[in-house]
Amino acid sequence: MTDDRLIVALDVPDALSGLSLAEKLGDAVSFYKIGLGMLTGGGFALANELKQEHGKRIFLDMKLFDIGATVEAAVRGLAQFDLDFLTVHGDPYVVSAARAGVGQRETKILAVTILTSLDRADLDGALIRDGTIADLVQTRAAHAFEAGADGIICSPHEAAMVRALPEAAGKLIVTPGVRPVGSAAGDQKRIMTPAQAIAAGADHVVVGRPVWQAPDPRQATEDILAEMRSPQVVRPNALR
Repeated sequence: MTDDRLIVALDVPDALSGLSLAEKLGDAVSFYKIGLGMLTGGGFALANELKQEHGKRIFLDMKLFDIGATVEAAVRGLAQFDLDFLTVHGDPYVVSAARAGVGQRETKILAVTILTSLDRADLDGALIRDGTIADLVQTRAAHAFEAGADGIICSPHEAAMVRALPEAAGKLIVTPGVRPVGSAAGDQKRIMTPAQAIAAGADHVVVGRPVWQAPDPRQATEDILAEMRSPQVVRPNALR
């Protein structure tokens, strides 16, 4: 049985590679993320094929950020692809514009709080205001929920405190920066295992390299799913 709490990131060079990986994973995976790196390699075509021909759920990770009118127009166009999740930056005006762009379609707008590849030193370099990452994520999440986000993107380290927010009731928490035990961190700096992320309050975990770089991607996926299904970490989705 598939478990859509696991989202596999198709961070491979092109659509053919992505489709090949999806075929290897078969019915073990029902939910895929397609990001910016795939766009010039046929990402939209792959998203449509996986959705329409293979019945998969699709998370389009665009992290949109622009003036409100542009974001609204972009989301209106993207929502026509029958996406399940779409990311925008968590600034309230961006979230509000995205919400207007979705209209009555079912696409869920997820607001990015702070990228899981960043730490406080990176934020200092970007002239982001003082404060711990945890506090900034919590504040950005609350503001994004108030602006109409269906959920937020944060690292597993912030999932529990976001879940505790009153504004988070009935909302989605999706966590990248997830690495199975023994996997290399790569460019991620705030990581947890899949079981830890689910236990902390995540509805979905995003895993990429530990799957597609594995000698046997299907077995790697099944190992992750087995960990996520252990009794102590079972948690239903807040939203489908």
